[in-house]
This record gives sequence, structure tokens and C-alpha cells, in this order.
Amino acid sequence: MSVGKITRTVVAGGLMIELADVVRELRDQLDSALAGSGSGPVRFELGPVEIEATVAIERAGGVGGKVNFWVVEANTDVSVASSRTHRVTLTLQPTLVAPDGTHHHVLVSGDEVDGER
Repeated sequence: MSVGKITRTVVAGGLMIELADVVRELRDQLDSALAGSGSGPVRFELGPVEIEATVAIERAGGVGGKVNFWVVEANTDVSVASSRTHRVTLTLQPTLVAPDGTHHHVLVSGDEVDGER
């Protein structure tokens, strides 16, 4: 099943999202925050971003097949599949790459959004 750019499937008894789609969506949302940061004087340097997720690992096509990492959606009951799921933590360091290939720290600013903490 595909919703927008995100692929969802039923694996290990629950609805799952491919790990690559989770990281891609995070990157898109960080890009959006950067683009909408405005010209205000207060900026925040974006430090390491940690993602902790429960994943199901699926091997497609037997021994030589591709391995897929599926992230368990928050509202999925994983108790049935707990023996086949694993907890992983990814630490990502966002970097802004200029057209000349140089890397810069990412700065984000903007107005407070309702419900933001």
C-alpha cells in the first residue's frame, strides 16, 4: 500500500512503514522547517536528531534476497509480533550542503506553533 511517497505494508501482524521512508520524511520536514525559518534574529542550530523505533526485519527472496526494515507505526499492536521486532536508535547529524559541496551547520528559526513544546 502506498500513501503519498510513503510505502506501508502489513508485516508481522501490524501496519509498517519502510525505514527509508521514515528517514526521507524526516529530511523533507527538516527542509520545510529550514525553508520557512524566516529572517528573525533568533536561530537554532540543528544538532543531532535521534530516531528510536521498533522495526520488523523481513528477508525477501530467500538467502540471497534483500533485507527490509519496517518501522512499526505507533498505533499498531505489536504484542503479537514482539518476538520478531527489534528496537533501533539512529542518530543523524543534519548538514546543509552548498552547491559548491561545502558543508554548513543547519540553522532553524520561526514562530511558535500552537501546541509546540
